[in-house]
Amino acid sequence: MHITSSFFINDNEKDLHQDILKWVEELAPYNPTSFYHHNLIGEDNADAHLNRSIMGREVVIAITNGKLDFGPWEAIFYGEFDGQKNKRVLVKIIGE
Repeated sequence: MHITSSFFINDNEKDLHQDILKWVEELAPYNPTSFYHHNLIGEDNADAHLNRSIMGREVVIAITNGKLDFGPWEAIFYGEFDGQKNKRVLVKIIGE
């Protein structure tokens, strides 16, 4: 539960991980100068906020018979876009 981090589901494949990092860097490049209005107020993490917007803040996962309903290569990933900060995770289980 942090405004510059993300959870997402995708294939657990090393080259895809690198492609995702490259993709978000192209969409919201790290640039701690006046490139972003947010950075003009003394912050330097506008790109991290944008990356979180791109990647999402939560995931919804179906569970059947006590197991995650994933494809054979899927996994849950945590994306941290603004350094290592203390975080907490909220898990809600809704259903029968």
